[in-house]
Amino acid sequence: NLVAAVPLQYSIPASVAALAYLNGRWRLGSDLKNLYSFIITQVIGNIREKKDAVNLFYKFEEHAKTSPDRVFLIYNGKSFTYKESYERVLRYGTWLKTKFGIQKNNVVAIDFMNSDTFIWLWFGLWSIGAKPAFINYNLMGTPLLHSVKASGTAILIVEDEVWGTLDDETKAGLQAANFREDGGALQVLPFTSSVALEIDNIIGKREPNEARSGQKLNNMAILIYTSGTTGLPKPAVVSWGKVGVSPDLVRRWLGLSPEDIFYTCMPLYHSSAAVLGVGGVLAAGCAISIGRKFHRQGFWDDCRASKATVIQYVGETCRYLMSLPPSAQDKNHNVRMAFGNGLRPDVWPAFKERFGVQTVAEFYAATEGPSALFNLSNNSFSEGSVGVSGAVIGTLLGGTSVVVDMDFDENKPVRNAQGFCTKSKPNSPGELLFKLDETDIEKNFQGYYKNKGATSSKVLRNVLVKGDAYFSTGDVLRRDHEGRWYFCDRIGDTFRWKSENVSTAEVAEVLGQKSKLLEETNVYGVLVPGHDGRAGCAAVVLSPEQQAKFQASGAVDAHTLQELASHAQKNLPRYAVPLFLRVFKDEQASNRTGTNKQQKHMLREQGVEPSKVTENGDMLFWLAPGESTYRQFGEAEYKMLSAGQVKL
Repeated sequence: NLVAAVPLQYSIPASVAALAYLNGRWRLGSDLKNLYSFIITQVIGNIREKKDAVNLFYKFEEHAKTSPDRVFLIYNGKSFTYKESYERVLRYGTWLKTKFGIQKNNVVAIDFMNSDTFIWLWFGLWSIGAKPAFINYNLMGTPLLHSVKASGTAILIVEDEVWGTLDDETKAGLQAANFREDGGALQVLPFTSSVALEIDNIIGKREPNEARSGQKLNNMAILIYTSGTTGLPKPAVVSWGKVGVSPDLVRRWLGLSPEDIFYTCMPLYHSSAAVLGVGGVLAAGCAISIGRKFHRQGFWDDCRASKATVIQYVGETCRYLMSLPPSAQDKNHNVRMAFGNGLRPDVWPAFKERFGVQTVAEFYAATEGPSALFNLSNNSFSEGSVGVSGAVIGTLLGGTSVVVDMDFDENKPVRNAQGFCTKSKPNSPGELLFKLDETDIEKNFQGYYKNKGATSSKVLRNVLVKGDAYFSTGDVLRRDHEGRWYFCDRIGDTFRWKSENVSTAEVAEVLGQKSKLLEETNVYGVLVPGHDGRAGCAAVVLSPEQQAKFQASGAVDAHTLQELASHAQKNLPRYAVPLFLRVFKDEQASNRTGTNKQQKHMLREQGVEPSKVTENGDMLFWLAPGESTYRQFGEAEYKMLSAGQVKL
């Protein structure tokens, strides 16, 4: 017996080493933990449904009874315990019911910046069995009117400060006698300090359980809107299953405990901060510290003041924090983990090193999507990936997600002669699809509120076999041989030039390596007169030092233009090098959402017509044939292109 012949002092370390290798190679530990979390949260959700207690008001109430003195919310220097918060929620619920006559399942729109009042209104509505619609406080004009109307609400409660930013035309539109789809008027209440005082003097009443009864996991809990990067915002139905199961899953995945303090200044109108942030805190019974809005200068001060242990980021947040001048205080905090989505690979390791953050918990998901990808990263192995799945997850849950080959000219999956899609090979980009129950689509995908057309457009049928159904994410991802998932692009953002597909995310990542020159980079394809396809254009915000020079002189430093061109030409295929460079006059002009995500559609529409680009003070440059630096691009150059005198 060979094993018996091996001395014990050698066999045990060898066995441990072998197990460690297998765990590292196949990620058995993380897979088993995630699988257990997935199963147990589903079981808990089903139990809640059987008990007719899917409303998270009951979880809030439970903490108020079992841990009344534990802090739940920190905002603007004030702390609120679970008991104090619960009492406020009851007061707000009572006020909402008596003031407006709100009934069970009514939808009420709230248009607020981050604040404690946002939380009280939200849970106050849940306490009486009503449903909130979270309006993006940055919206004005048509997008705002559309968002409120699409919710079907008869009531809009808007923060006084937000109301003050709206123009007279928008206010008149909201207050029109026939605003609603049914021809009725909308009740609009600007929430002033006197309204808050009125509520503080109310005696809160807990509504009986019947007010919240009859809810199933797939019923609507909240309306949360898409970002509107591809058109007007659409209200996505966020179910009780999602607001209950997802936060519990995240709580287990992150290892949140009652001692943690979770800091977010991401907008509460978005699912990341609301469902995963507040919801995750509620699942763990810990505390959440809320920032009014994102300010890079005050971000770490807020973290230190609240003694935050976990921070949340979305989009370019971490890049903006990296643009701060280095400080001796950079690592003076209690933060052990950064949790969010959209952390670019070029920023990831630098952010961890500079600020001493041990763990990055990156995920991929969509507000309306039925599933997600997760990557809890403590080392360099999974840096830059939006998800990691090992052998266990791949085997048992492999059918729940699939990447399929794309036709990037038509922006849709390729179908073979039999009409089915083709699975993409490892490391080959394609659209990520999530499996749906073809017999009950609404079980995991509730779609968009009262919008069957938009809902059905997200469901693909007959993908791999006849009759199956998948959720179309609209995103291009790739998965490597090691089980790491990487985000490539939004469908429609990838463009073709010189018969090659160009990933805007990959080009932005390369340019982002020049952090001393650029603070932000947004890449997209533009139509060029006399040319097929789209040429690459990079719209950039200069670094603070370069921006100061730009604003002082009105010109971009020639060395900066040459260095950017050289870097792109050395590190990108010729077809992927941006031929145009748009320099924003300032950071505010950079077209990003309230969640620090970049928008491209307006930039694409403006293209490289100098009159459209420069009307707001931006500057436009191009990499002319044979040139090694970007030079200014104006009307004369545009006329040459239009006349066919220059071939790119």
